[in-house]
Amino acid sequence: MPVYLIADGRAADPSKLEEYRRVNAELIPRFGGRYLVRGGEHEVLEGDWSPGRLVIIEFPDRDAARNWYDSPEYAGLRAQRHKHAETNMVLVDGLD
Repeated sequence: MPVYLIADGRAADPSKLEEYRRVNAELIPRFGGRYLVRGGEHEVLEGDWSPGRLVIIEFPDRDAARNWYDSPEYAGLRAQRHKHAETNMVLVDGLD
């Protein structure tokens, strides 16, 4: 069953995350993932949610997503993101 990583991030200086974005874009496919949304305009239709930069990544299953997130290759990138951005991130099951 596919699983989707949904991230809502804010960075005071987005240029400090350029390396993170570049390297992560090369890393995610190695774990079977693919970007569905990577920033771009959004429109809130209901509620008071005020998202920052939205990212949605599809993985073939939860194990693949966790293997990416917990990988040694992503650990340094995650630390870099934590240093320069505030992020909310969830995994949600898709439909078969």
